[in-house]
Amino acid sequence: MADEMVELAQRFINSYNVPGIPKVEVNGRTSWTVMFALTRALQHELGITALSDSFGPTTLSTLQSRFGPQIDDLTRHGNVYRIIQSGLYCKGYDGGGMDGVYNDRVAESVTELKSHMGVGGAYPGSGLQPKVFKALLTMDPYVRVGNGTEQVRTIQQWLNGRYINRREFFICPCDGNFSRDVQKALIFALQYEIGMSDDVANGRFGPGTQEGIRTQAVLGIGSVDGSKQFVHLFQAAMRFNGWDVAFDGRYSGALADTVTEFQRFAQLLPANGSADFRTWASLLVSTGDPSRPGTACDCITTITPARAQALRAAGYTTVGRYLTNASVPNAKNKKIQPGELATIVAGGLTVFPIFQTNGGDPEYFNAQQGAQDALAALEAARGHGFLPGTTIYFSVDYDAVDDEVTSRVIPHFRALADRMAGYGSEYRIGVYAPRNICSRLAKAGLTRGSFVSDMSTGYSGNLGFPLPKDRAFDQIATVTVGSGDGFIEIDKNVASGRDRGQNQFTPRGPDTALDVAFDMSQWGALATDLVHYIEDNGHDDWYRDRTPRECITKVLDMDALITGLARSFRMRKSLIQAVTFWEYQADFTDDAVDGLVAAYFRWWEAYELWQQNPVGQPPPAPAVIKDDSSTGVAQIYGRTAIRARNHCVGAGVIPGTTLDPEDWRARREIWQRLRDDDDYNVSTVALVHIHSAHLVGVTTDRLRYSDADNVAVLARYNGTNEDAQEYGRRARDLYNIFERFNAALRA
Repeated sequence: MADEMVELAQRFINSYNVPGIPKVEVNGRTSWTVMFALTRALQHELGITALSDSFGPTTLSTLQSRFGPQIDDLTRHGNVYRIIQSGLYCKGYDGGGMDGVYNDRVAESVTELKSHMGVGGAYPGSGLQPKVFKALLTMDPYVRVGNGTEQVRTIQQWLNGRYINRREFFICPCDGNFSRDVQKALIFALQYEIGMSDDVANGRFGPGTQEGIRTQAVLGIGSVDGSKQFVHLFQAAMRFNGWDVAFDGRYSGALADTVTEFQRFAQLLPANGSADFRTWASLLVSTGDPSRPGTACDCITTITPARAQALRAAGYTTVGRYLTNASVPNAKNKKIQPGELATIVAGGLTVFPIFQTNGGDPEYFNAQQGAQDALAALEAARGHGFLPGTTIYFSVDYDAVDDEVTSRVIPHFRALADRMAGYGSEYRIGVYAPRNICSRLAKAGLTRGSFVSDMSTGYSGNLGFPLPKDRAFDQIATVTVGSGDGFIEIDKNVASGRDRGQNQFTPRGPDTALDVAFDMSQWGALATDLVHYIEDNGHDDWYRDRTPRECITKVLDMDALITGLARSFRMRKSLIQAVTFWEYQADFTDDAVDGLVAAYFRWWEAYELWQQNPVGQPPPAPAVIKDDSSTGVAQIYGRTAIRARNHCVGAGVIPGTTLDPEDWRARREIWQRLRDDDDYNVSTVALVHIHSAHLVGVTTDRLRYSDADNVAVLARYNGTNEDAQEYGRRARDLYNIFERFNAALRA
């Protein structure tokens, strides 16, 4: 929402005609662009000529040398006041106008801002200290936002208030959310309590900090803060990682119990409830203590008998291996090799599969690629013999910032999940990624397990994010194992027990009988054959709303999906193409009927709400009751789809639970998806054909249907009467046209 006072701030910025101070859009919305411009304006007013977005040491020291310990009503610098007023408005505080005066309203807002930051005690009064000015010109919030909690916000304020007078400590956000800046502030605080000087403390979890924890900060029941604040800091670390503990400076039995629970969750065994080094490390840095043991690993190197023996002797029981090689020039040969899985199992190990073709490139992640990855991973996993239900960990091997997770990674995985569901959900979807990506995908319901790339400690997606609750593996260090023929470099993983890998495999080699992608150079020839068939057989009048060429285009636009369905369910794609081609011409001829069905569902919903609170008359039923219709690309009834899915679940073709086709809620959900989601609709065609074959007694291998089988299955798509038989014969003719092209490509 636009804010007129922020607009004033933006116009003030644009009043500068100074090289290095960019013009900003006047839109009334706060952004980093605005804050960076205000920072550059301040640098200009301070006489700094090399302007930058960074409010760094030069800006800070120049500000202090120019104006002293604080800016207040005695400073008398109109434009600096206007920069302060602009910053206040951008932060949501009263800036007292844009008049270049440090008036009572500005003073009151600065006092309130410092209170929200937690530095009011360290910086009393209404003056604006240099570090507060630096914090003012950021996008950091100092009130609770989003999913932030008051408990975390209290700790953030405590950190600011206690350590703000240390040279390298700057005001951290006070929004109730854990973040990389808050994590850095916590480590600075720990370094100060250990006794590091301002010249040594750096906010990094290095050797000095680790040694200080080992020698000074090991805590247990009865530990109480005195001059050092180790218990408070440990409680803060627990809180930041999502564990509900008090912030009182006392190491109580309740705290020890929660620590024990955390240690078990993080596999810090034996879990003893004390704040030992490994527990501190797991709370402060994504790898935790990288020297701790792991029972799982992953590698790009082929496992030989000697290497399997070396891994087992080193305590490893599970190994992650790649399903395919990367789709990049000069790719390493890191995929599972012929006979390797048997070697691994013979060595006493289990295996979990990783899918990565080019997961380190941000441009790789999009919905189209996600859909393609579904079939590639499915067929690779089948080829290696991984059993149904296995989790495949799809790699996101780069530091995607939160906006990229939203715009790239989530659409990629949503398409991946939708396409995998269309193919029958034979395998579960997991992710290999930094913590934030893992947690966001799990929250969106798109993954079933996380392989956390915690070894990348500097990734923004790891800094300030707790260990995901659904993590199966936690990658913490690159190590070498064995010697001679048994030597191998691996990434050591801590296993949570959610995924124990597998040691049984049923390989399904390449099947040349399966259909492949359509050769789009044959589009014109296919179109000609189909149009001739329609015209020669007097079917022109059937295509009232869409032309045959429009219907051909629709079918071929969905070729990747249809090919994947045919390969996944081992059927001829011509079966799916024939009915989709024919039915698409009728896709929007039944809008009025669909409208009646939608009205029926709305009435049921309103009626049930009335039943919960029966005041007045119940909503009147529609004048025309229509509780289902053939809808969407391939014109499928809700009941038909439910019955087909129920059959396929019962036959083990797809996982899931059965639904009642007479339950209006279940029918509405399926019917709406059929109407609104083209991929879902066409995916359902394959299931309807499988169910139809069962209903008409066709039990032959789906890749080897006879002509009579095809007619019977296609006819059942339309019903059981004589019109359906005619439909079957006509659809068989269309099938044969598509099949001539598909068969030539299989050869």
